[in-house]
Amino acid sequence: MLRHRLAIVLVTALAPAIWGTTYLVTTEFLPPHRPLLAAVIRCLPAGLLLIALTRKLPQGSWWWRSLVLGALNIGAFQALLFIAAYRLPGGIAATVGAVQPLITAGLSAAILGDRLTLRTVLSGIAGVAGVSLLVLRANAQLDALGLGAALGSAVVMATGVVLSKRWVSPAPLLATTGWQLTTGGLLLVPVTLLTEGAPPTHYTTDNVLGYAYLCLIGAAFTYALWFRGLKALPPTSVSFLSLLSPVVATVIGWLALGQGLSPLQALGALVVLGSLVAAQTQRARTDARSAPVARSASAPAATAAPPGTPVPPVPPVPPVPPVRENV
Repeated sequence: MLRHRLAIVLVTALAPAIWGTTYLVTTEFLPPHRPLLAAVIRCLPAGLLLIALTRKLPQGSWWWRSLVLGALNIGAFQALLFIAAYRLPGGIAATVGAVQPLITAGLSAAILGDRLTLRTVLSGIAGVAGVSLLVLRANAQLDALGLGAALGSAVVMATGVVLSKRWVSPAPLLATTGWQLTTGGLLLVPVTLLTEGAPPTHYTTDNVLGYAYLCLIGAAFTYALWFRGLKALPPTSVSFLSLLSPVVATVIGWLALGQGLSPLQALGALVVLGSLVAAQTQRARTDARSAPVARSASAPAATAAPPGTPVPPVPPVPPVPPVRENV
């Protein structure tokens, strides 16, 4: 069971690791100053593609649930994230966003009844400290609206993660993923038109390749892995994996863009990875301890006879015939 859980954790971790490449793709392949357009092209075509492949539409309450989850996990999260990125230095936005695992843990305790342990809280605090060492700069300037947007993005994403665990979709995974990407992308369209205007009329080959990567790999593939992990793992464990994104972004900036990597940044990356391991191993140990209890509870218990019940007589043992020796 533990090996199976580890495999699911590693596969789910691919999603935030790939999301960490978004900065490189945005700066090197996409048109400048069009972050919300990138979010729309990233999500909406990917969602429509998955719906076309699965040919499944929401049924009953899943019409409004898909709208809520798509707004939280995709639309509102992307909009608030890009507002924070515009009004704050990247280091502050990433540091504030790193509180998401702590918010998820609190919401899981309130909504799902999960246990909030001291180890989870300490792991969450360590994750925030590690991300701050990784990306925060001493000359960073604060902005009230930007801070509110960064904190809001963490809150809506944490809420979406917990509700995705509470509302288990009866549809196939790819269909559910497609619904959320489509509704989230549609909600982003008017916001994009109001803030960035009409999209450009000319795109280079690099632009097309960058958008294709974000749509197919950065959305359709990764969100399917993310929601699959949410079905199999506790929401707090999945939320901690999101801390991989700033680590991957920093490493790629160092390797591909020639950006510096200081000893404090390396220490921050180690702290983040340590918090991830601590959060995942705690849940694995809890599952391992609870598994024998669950098995014993499911076994039928022996019932004692009520007082005064007569004891049935024990049948006599038949005599053993004597053994005759042949002379």
